[in-house]
Amino acid sequence: MLDDLLQGNARYAAAFSHGDLGPTPARHLAVVTCMDARLDVYAMLGLELGDAHIIRNAGGRVTDDVLRSLIVSVELLGITSVAVIQHTDCGMTKVTNSELRDLLRERRGVDPSSIDFLAIDDHAQAIRNDVDFLTSCGFLPPDLDAYGLLYDVATGRVTPI
Repeated sequence: MLDDLLQGNARYAAAFSHGDLGPTPARHLAVVTCMDARLDVYAMLGLELGDAHIIRNAGGRVTDDVLRSLIVSVELLGITSVAVIQHTDCGMTKVTNSELRDLLRERRGVDPSSIDFLAIDDHAQAIRNDVDFLTSCGFLPPDLDAYGLLYDVATGRVTPI
C-alpha cells in the first residue's frame, strides 16, 4: 500500500501547481463532515483546493477536537462560515454507543465506557444539535454563519437542515 501511495504522490507532485495557496481559505468556510470515502466534499459543494477547511470524523459530528480546529480556523485563519454535513447511509446510524462499547470489550478487552461514539439515530436532530452547539458554545463568535446539510449518497444532492 505504501508504494501505491508514493507512486500516486509522485504523479500528483509532477503536475502540482498550487504551491502559492496560503493557509486562509478563500471562501472563509470550514466544513465538518463524515470520513466516509464516498464524500468528495470539494466536488459536492463546487469548491476548489484552497476554498475551505475540511474537518472529518465518523458521522460528521461536532466533537471537542472539531471545536478545537474550528477555534483555530476562526481566530487565526479568518473562517466566518461553518457547514455541518452528515449523509444518508452513514455507518454511525447503523450502530449504537452500547454496541460499539461491547464490540471493543469483546475484541480488545478494554472498557470504553468513557467514550461517546456519537451514534446517530436522527440525522436532522443530530445536525441541529451540532449547529446549535456551535452558535451557543461561547468559544466561537455569536455571529458565526453556521448551518447544517444532509448529503444524499444516492443522488449527490444536499438538503438544508
